[in-house]
Order: sequence, then C-alpha cells, then structure tokens
Amino acid sequence: MYIFLLPLLAVALISTPVIYRIKNHGTAAQCKSAMLTNICLFFGIMILAVILPLGGFVSAEVTAEAAAEVSGAISSAGLGYIAAALAVGLGSIGCGIAVGKAAPAAIGAIAEDPDSFGKAMIFVALGEGVALYGFLIAFLIIQAV
Repeated sequence: MYIFLLPLLAVALISTPVIYRIKNHGTAAQCKSAMLTNICLFFGIMILAVILPLGGFVSAEVTAEAAAEVSGAISSAGLGYIAAALAVGLGSIGCGIAVGKAAPAAIGAIAEDPDSFGKAMIFVALGEGVALYGFLIAFLIIQAV
C-alpha cells in the first residue's frame, strides 16, 4: 500500500513551488530556485534508489518464474505502445508549436494583403500535417504489435 503512495508524495513535493507561486506567496525567482532544488533532489533520490536498492520486497524465485512466463510478448507489445504514444504525443506538440507560430503570421499577412490567403493557409496546414503523420505512424505501430 505504501509503495503506491510514494510516487504521489514525490509529485506533491515537486509541485509545491508551483502551487506556492499560483497563490502569489513568493517571487518568480524564489519559486524557480525551489523548483530546481526539488527536481534535483528528486532525481538524486531516484539515482540513489537505483544504486542502493532496498531488498526484501520481492523474492528472486518468484520474479524469475514470472519473467520466464511473459518474457517476450509483454515487453515487445509494451514498447510498441510506448512508441505509438510518443509518436502521437510528440507529433501533437510539434503541431501545436508550428500552428502557434504560423497562424498569427498568416493572420497578419492576410490583414495586410487579402490575396495572400491561400499561401498563408498552406503554411498553417503544413503544421497540422505533423500531427496527422504522428497519428499515422502510431496507427501503423499498433497494427504491427
């Protein structure tokens, strides 16, 4: 039970400077340094947890038997789903950045010269195409898994 509460506690501790800043109790520089400190401490603790693992939670025999049963199928399917999620997620983030920069420029160009509507919309549509390509790749990856 406690093992499930540890990640929640870590997320709460990392997000406290953000909540502190939202409530306007500190300056931006104080919150930035507190956030940087929290993130460094979090990754430091994670590195120590990997280097100095706590023992006694799981029996090695049970783990070896379970790993032998599901060795290939789950790992390849899981990696496929992670790859599909990354393709959609990163494609959508790239699309948002591209459209966020191209659309205001297109609106400004159309405001100055209404005849440039077609050219301006092509650049916005190219940015949206990145998300479609990411979705297409994710669809192909899921079909292969």
